[in-house]
Amino acid sequence: MTPEPDHSQPTTAGSSPRTTSVTEEPAAGAAAPAVAGDSVLQTVSLESLSEAQRYHSWLTDLAFPHLGDSPVEIGSGLGGYARTWLEAGLPSITVTERDPSRLQVLHDTFGEDPRVSVSDLDVFAPPAGEHSAMVAMNVLEHIEDHVGALRAAHTLLRPGGRVIMFVPAFQFAMSRFDRAIGHYRRYTVPSLRGVYEAAGLEVESIHYVNAPGLLAWFTGMRLLRMTPKYGPTVKVWDSAVVPVARAVETRVRPPFGQSVFAVGRVPA
Repeated sequence: MTPEPDHSQPTTAGSSPRTTSVTEEPAAGAAAPAVAGDSVLQTVSLESLSEAQRYHSWLTDLAFPHLGDSPVEIGSGLGGYARTWLEAGLPSITVTERDPSRLQVLHDTFGEDPRVSVSDLDVFAPPAGEHSAMVAMNVLEHIEDHVGALRAAHTLLRPGGRVIMFVPAFQFAMSRFDRAIGHYRRYTVPSLRGVYEAAGLEVESIHYVNAPGLLAWFTGMRLLRMTPKYGPTVKVWDSAVVPVARAVETRVRPPFGQSVFAVGRVPA
């Protein structure tokens, strides 16, 4: 089965944005960023996904055409997506993360790269920006106020900027693992469209991704209560199933899938 990458963000509106460098000591009594779910388990999931190279390529290729010249990624995790997009020719990107340990990884990874800005941006107190796109890969489900999170696009992006979301699909597939890593929900095409529209965004395209992955996730995670990690099963899945699913779904959009992929825009 395909492991789902998981990144954490503030769970509710009202958390204070941190603007100091991660190398500075926090002020006495200062609260850590609000993060939904088990941070260690999230990081393990990210590391597992990084080994599923064909699946990773599928996801990054879905988003890449919509990024423009200077996107901001919400919940960048360990930086795997950003690294791939830069290797593909992306001119610049702002990577963000609220988990302190993963934020430090981003600084260590990209600190010397002039194409990359690293931030612990709070989507509920976003700075005014002129980014070309806001992208989040398996992040929105971690945010309780997901409509409020998407509204940040109106501040972060230039008019017409794209809002790119990749989220887990179907509530019936919600597992113990989902809850452990801080998922508030899973989505359908109609429900995610509704979130975009409630946030004042125009939906350009939205569809399910990875139909066989939903069946595998439901069986492994929901029924067998497994924890996804890279190993022989995921290796075979990544090499044998993912290429076929990707080829088929490029031609025919499936009526269901493990995930929902959406592209919207800030009205001009």
